[in-house]
Amino acid sequence: MATALQENFALILEENTLDLEYSREMAVSELVLDWLKLNPKRLEVAINALQRLTRLPDPLEQLCQAVQKLTSGLVYEQPRPLGVVAFIYEGFPELAIIAAGLAIKTGNSLILRGGSEGTHSHRIIAQTLQVALQQNGLPESSLLYLPGTRPFSELVTNTGVNLAIPYGRPSLIKQVCEQATIPVLPTAMGNCYLYWSTAVSWEVVRSILVDSHRNEPDAVNAIEKVLIHQEQKNSALLLLWHSLQEKGFQLRGDAELVAQFPQELTLAKEGEWSNPYLNKTIAFRVVDSTEGAIDYINQFSSGHGDCLVTDSYSESRQFARNITSASLFINTSPRFDRCPEQRQEVFLGMSRHRGLIGLQSFTTTKQIIQGN
Repeated sequence: MATALQENFALILEENTLDLEYSREMAVSELVLDWLKLNPKRLEVAINALQRLTRLPDPLEQLCQAVQKLTSGLVYEQPRPLGVVAFIYEGFPELAIIAAGLAIKTGNSLILRGGSEGTHSHRIIAQTLQVALQQNGLPESSLLYLPGTRPFSELVTNTGVNLAIPYGRPSLIKQVCEQATIPVLPTAMGNCYLYWSTAVSWEVVRSILVDSHRNEPDAVNAIEKVLIHQEQKNSALLLLWHSLQEKGFQLRGDAELVAQFPQELTLAKEGEWSNPYLNKTIAFRVVDSTEGAIDYINQFSSGHGDCLVTDSYSESRQFARNITSASLFINTSPRFDRCPEQRQEVFLGMSRHRGLIGLQSFTTTKQIIQGN
């Protein structure tokens, strides 16, 4: 698949240019246009992900160690394919490539259903992958393509599909979850929270906030909400906000902060605290305690990646025990990378309360009970 994509590299970019032209004429939002744009770097990242997957061992051939001892034997667990996975996405034509790599590596069939804004890009990528699979002896059903003009309800209500993975704006995720009669692995972007505890410098907070927004085209773990302990000094707040404004961030706040700092902040409406901005906007809110921060994050964050900045070990343990999000980042940036240099895995995205979507997300478990 990687070789076929490299051979069709120029053609794929040409088809993507057509999509961008048509989408601008149809007044597609700037956010989706940014997601749709497939420059050489984005395409190369996806191809590199396939090449990395070739170097990983077959996940289905790994017999796990015994998970339970019985008086008459042992119980083992072995990864198995889910069956048929549907990937429903808008923009992001390169993600179809990564999804295909994860699905084929784990022995699954994949159905791609991209948005209508990227018809040319989605079709040429799917055709390129299909030809490569068929030339290597895999059945046609290994990868199927459903045009964006077809409703995704055909997939999420089909009992022949074992799992649906939606990727895009919150409205798309919500529609898929509401209509589905099959299992759904909902992805999440943005609306990650950071709690700024006492006795930590504003420079540390700034570096984490800025770094979390650096991924493009989708800052999956971008921190968009910051909870501030009420004992934080006003001078530190002003230094942080002015520094962020110099870097192009739009800043908002709760009523208490806006009343105190009307020149630096605009009021964040109540509905904003539970929804992502998906741009360089950060909202700030005052809380009176660590417990209050934990409760607020558990109620309003997207639940896929939240952050704590503290110098207290006991406070970090308290967060680790009580935050319900899939990932908690303590004194480090939550920035997401699909092919991280420090790890060998490849990731499609992040899921609410289930964490990184990688090879394991495309498998289930078979138990093997062995007697003596």
